[in-house]
Amino acid sequence: MDKNTNEIQVGEKLSRIRKEKGYSIASLSKLSDVSTGLISQIERDLVVPSVVSLWKLAKALDTNINYFFEEKKDIDHTIIRSGEHRVIITEKGFAEYEMLSPSDSDSGRVLDFTKITLKSGEEIDQNDLVSHEGEECGYVLEGSMIIRIKDRNYTLDKGDSIYFKSTQPHKYYNISDADCISIWAMTPLFF
Repeated sequence: MDKNTNEIQVGEKLSRIRKEKGYSIASLSKLSDVSTGLISQIERDLVVPSVVSLWKLAKALDTNINYFFEEKKDIDHTIIRSGEHRVIITEKGFAEYEMLSPSDSDSGRVLDFTKITLKSGEEIDQNDLVSHEGEECGYVLEGSMIIRIKDRNYTLDKGDSIYFKSTQPHKYYNISDADCISIWAMTPLFF
């Protein structure tokens, strides 16, 4: 596996920050709306959390998703060369997030720029929506996808784009037999 690809193993970091903040698993569950059983399984690296679960936990812990993957670097740069982008794989391997913007949260950036590959065959849970402050804009490079916003689905095909306020509950789904590749800009920082 490529050195920049992260299989999700966030258990140690989740446990550490939860304890630093003084939360029990039960109190973190109430704050994040993630079940105690799932938090326990994540902390023991028994399950791969969905990006929605990870986001809910990060928000409750007053951090962002990138905290779980961040490694401190001595080099500050804004150019990321081909093959050097950090890749996060979630949703049981069905979603791949390639970070096109710098991945250190200390850079002062306010925008996430991400290439998202949604593999075909994912089981769809249309109730697993996320909402947060900010805005999102996406463009489909290949394949098709559904963007669920509130209780309505929007189909996007190659060449289509969408903009929406992230305060509306939303989720991306792959609806085709082939992978869907899209580019997204998001504010504030999500990853």
